[in-house]
Amino acid sequence: MASKPIIIVSNDDGITYKGLKTLVECIADLAEVIVVAPNKPQSAMGHSVTIHYPLMVTKSKQFPGIEAYECSGTPADCVKIAQSHLLGERTAAMVVSGINHGSNTALNILYSGTMAAAIEGAIEGLPAVGFSLGDFHADADFSHTTIHVEKIVLQVLNHGLPKGVALNVNFPKRQEQPIQGLRICRQANARWVDAFSERETPSGRPYLWLTGDFVNFDHGEDTDQWAVEHNYTSIVPCSFDLTAHHAISTLNTWNF
Repeated sequence: MASKPIIIVSNDDGITYKGLKTLVECIADLAEVIVVAPNKPQSAMGHSVTIHYPLMVTKSKQFPGIEAYECSGTPADCVKIAQSHLLGERTAAMVVSGINHGSNTALNILYSGTMAAAIEGAIEGLPAVGFSLGDFHADADFSHTTIHVEKIVLQVLNHGLPKGVALNVNFPKRQEQPIQGLRICRQANARWVDAFSERETPSGRPYLWLTGDFVNFDHGEDTDQWAVEHNYTSIVPCSFDLTAHHAISTLNTWNF
């Protein structure tokens, strides 16, 4: 009998969060799972890695019967440790991250620790998917996402992904009607317009707290933001190559 593929699982909310538990339960029958997740919330950490502090990695009993570890580092750290240290001679087939409590559509991907874990997988040469739900509540309802998680993971295991590509998958918040379907999308031009609230500590020391509003500047119906707003699951293929290829010809006309 052929052995099951190995899937590395991580997230950014932390190892105790419901979204991670849901993701592990979705794929436990599909693969040999190794969980390496932060020991505390690491949301909005982007692709940061730990270089000035030691990384503490300890076995976790959070998922009985599944190899699991909690890590003091970032989501990207977790994937690096799993792939380059904990697996030893074993080879992972895939990296999955999430399910994040909160949307990672549009430009949120640049700040997302969830997607950083997935993109780190792509950097390591592995097919990778980050899953997010448009509900920030700690006890969010993930039940409508499970069938789609299984479907997407199986498709990636069967077909792989183009080199250097990770999938950014966003689920709409649970509604009365079931999810209408899955749509392959582009990233919307939508972002948080920042504001800072001026506040004081109990001792009177001033500080700033980041606030703001999420604004969609993109009215296309082929975007991830449009999809989740219309009760679809969005799938955006993403690359870690940030080269603006279309600008190269322009820069070549400058007199450097």
